[in-house]
Amino acid sequence: MTVRPDVSAVLPPTLLEEVADCGFYPSLVSQALAGAVGRREVIGYLVHHEATFAGHEVNRHMTVLTLVEGALIICHADEGEQGRAIVTTELVKLGAIDSVVLTQSVADPAARKPGLAEAWLTVTWGATRRIDVGPGACEDPNCDADHGYTGVSASDDYVLRMSRDADGQESTQKLVEFGGLLQGVVG
Repeated sequence: MTVRPDVSAVLPPTLLEEVADCGFYPSLVSQALAGAVGRREVIGYLVHHEATFAGHEVNRHMTVLTLVEGALIICHADEGEQGRAIVTTELVKLGAIDSVVLTQSVADPAARKPGLAEAWLTVTWGATRRIDVGPGACEDPNCDADHGYTGVSASDDYVLRMSRDADGQESTQKLVEFGGLLQGVVG
């Protein structure tokens, strides 16, 4: 038997409105998120909807970052093949987060009131790693010896980018505010 949480009892009304405004399977995303939030109180959230274009196809993606007591919940929805939707929720304990990086690109920084052009939020907790490997080489252009391989292993957990032009000034500012909130609770 599957117990479905009452999303309106678990999630703040403003969060539900933002998810609904995206128009990307709002009930599915809200149900998945409410299930991950459970009985925890929502401290803050950030909703990001993005469309990508590949030839004649449009693919929608939606991410909801939700800060609850002791954890960050990442809910991500994608359009799958054959009309399917894929929704994933991940709960990351705040104590497991290694780093929260907030990068801001400011237009006309010398102006009296500079404008936020773009912002990136990077959160690492060691869940996944990206390994870039390539053949090793030496400086001798005539060398044909096998030098093995060389590579770089880098943490690749989560990066979210928003820009004033693509997402709007208000959404980009919300990313900065959420990033600051998350930096304040991770220690």
